[in-house]
Amino acid sequence: MIQPALARAFARDERSRRRRSLALLAPALLFTLLFFLLPIAAFLLRAVDNREVHAALPRTAAEMAVWDGAGLPGEGAFAALAADLRALPDPIAAATLGRQLNAHMSGLRSLVVRAAARLPAEPREDWRTTFIALDQRWADPAVWTILRNESGWLTPAYLLAAVDRERGEVGRIRAAPPDRAIFLDLLARTLGICAAVTLLCVVIAFPLAVVMARAGPRLGSWLLVLVLLPFWTSLLVRSTAWIILLQQQGLVNQGLMWLGLVGEPLALLYNRLGVLIAMTHVLLPLAVLPMYSVMRGLDRQALRAGASLGAAPLRVFRSIYLPQVAPGVIAGAALVFVSALGYYITPELVGGPGDQMIAWFIAYFTADSVNWGMASALSLVLLGTVALAYLATARAVGPRRLRLRG
Repeated sequence: MIQPALARAFARDERSRRRRSLALLAPALLFTLLFFLLPIAAFLLRAVDNREVHAALPRTAAEMAVWDGAGLPGEGAFAALAADLRALPDPIAAATLGRQLNAHMSGLRSLVVRAAARLPAEPREDWRTTFIALDQRWADPAVWTILRNESGWLTPAYLLAAVDRERGEVGRIRAAPPDRAIFLDLLARTLGICAAVTLLCVVIAFPLAVVMARAGPRLGSWLLVLVLLPFWTSLLVRSTAWIILLQQQGLVNQGLMWLGLVGEPLALLYNRLGVLIAMTHVLLPLAVLPMYSVMRGLDRQALRAGASLGAAPLRVFRSIYLPQVAPGVIAGAALVFVSALGYYITPELVGGPGDQMIAWFIAYFTADSVNWGMASALSLVLLGTVALAYLATARAVGPRRLRLRG
């Protein structure tokens, strides 16, 4: 009888402990949900959200749902579009609708705005003739294909455009025209720049982490402070400083010329080289810290044992040292790579037009062209790339070993 009573008391105590733990975690979880997860989810939903078009063209959407997509639709579709455009409350609503459609086909904004402003109360002969008389583009089946594809509550158009695809006349997915197929090349450029920066950071950070791990407590502490020092300086300031250093009359060029290594100033700014230099400087601490954390806890008994058994230094390094520090190297590389994917300030300041990365275009679509659907779709592509990088890292070193050691 005593043992069941003790078991029940233990179970009650365990439940009470769990409730207290959840109560302590609740504010942090609520804050994360309200101010982190929900805003991100709401923004990413814009990649498929098409409520504005559907709300502005309800009658046209109903007609487009029964249209087979061949040629031009019937008179009913033209009449429904006329009723929807005349029902718009003001020219701003027409401009907003046109801007949404213009993201899928250039020229639709002016076409919609002009039709909404000039449509008569009654058609001349029929609505098809009236629309075509206003603008010959209404006789283009491609315009009606866009209206058909974008008349629902949800649209895949932004996600398809983010991977250089589009829906054709009968709804089939096809490659986008060459003048709009830019995003896969942009993603490849982004991955290439991030891979190059990651490689440079690993090559520079590895020997620095070795020195820090082998240094005494006092020197090691000072080296760690120097590595952390860039985090106390604004990213904008660090990136701007490289403009001063790398310009034609900057310190770097003047130093190279003074040493006699070059006869004239090198083009180090507003090109890919400048981007790699500045981003490597900014992201280098993110590679050093994981390596240093692993190297500091290294089992040196195995190194001494290998050397005492007659193994050459290179053999000890390759067979004993490198496997032990590999998780730190991989984790540091992944941290640099993932962080570099979201950079746009540094490439914009020190790079040229051909050096802008995908994050720059996300900022452009968000702030300049106000095309949140395209910005959200590109963000999903970027988020997917980050997820793949994390999965590859976790598979290589294990998710538990990604954490820094104390």
